[in-house]
Amino acid sequence: MANHALLNNVEHQHLKINPARSTHLGDGVWYSDTFVSEFRVAQAHYPIFFTKDDTTNTFSPVCLYGINKDENLFLVNQQWQAHYIPLSMQRLPFAIATQNTMQNGVATQERMLSIDLDSPKVTTKQGINLFLEHGGNSDYLENVINVLDNLHHGLQQNQPFIKTLIKHGLLESVSLELDLVNGLKHNLLGFYTINEDTLNQLSSDAIAQLHSQGYLACIYMVIASQVHVRDLVALKNERLMLQKHAV
Repeated sequence: MANHALLNNVEHQHLKINPARSTHLGDGVWYSDTFVSEFRVAQAHYPIFFTKDDTTNTFSPVCLYGINKDENLFLVNQQWQAHYIPLSMQRLPFAIATQNTMQNGVATQERMLSIDLDSPKVTTKQGINLFLEHGGNSDYLENVINVLDNLHHGLQQNQPFIKTLIKHGLLESVSLELDLVNGLKHNLLGFYTINEDTLNQLSSDAIAQLHSQGYLACIYMVIASQVHVRDLVALKNERLMLQKHAV
């Protein structure tokens, strides 16, 4: 369970971050959030789907890294084997915390930087320093702040996009049957994608509106990204073959 604390250069002066990537270090997730303005770079490496929160009945776009829960097929030898790591994974073990403040008698929310002190990435031994010797932020920490800022603003783009997809009936649940090298078939369930039949039947006015909003390109990026499902199957089959030969 996460143990978040507001980061400061007094209590946390000696903290370091292990930059390696592995399941042991908390990177073993099979998907994470992405956002509209990240689609262009993310779709070059990962399938983009949508998940649904049954409690809030809201959808979120995600990058998929595996075909089983808690499986990240991009983790190899303490490294992430892709040219781009989505911001929602880059930011770990940091997050944005909010604090209520009063400015000129007006209640506002101030964004603060927090760190999960129980994350296995956090250490006081070898790693990347968070602070300079005299208390200033290291270049690494400045980059983390930039990542979180971009992630915060990026995630705010999602709900208008999602509302537009729902308005036009463009989201549908997806069920994919994947063939594995061990002869088994794996069903990928619980995700949503773009209904291409509905998309193709939209009026020219609706298409023009999607284009003017910048959403049409995003829709086609989501569709195009799903060619990478076969890459995930190939990576999974490689793992299965290695496991077979190791026995």
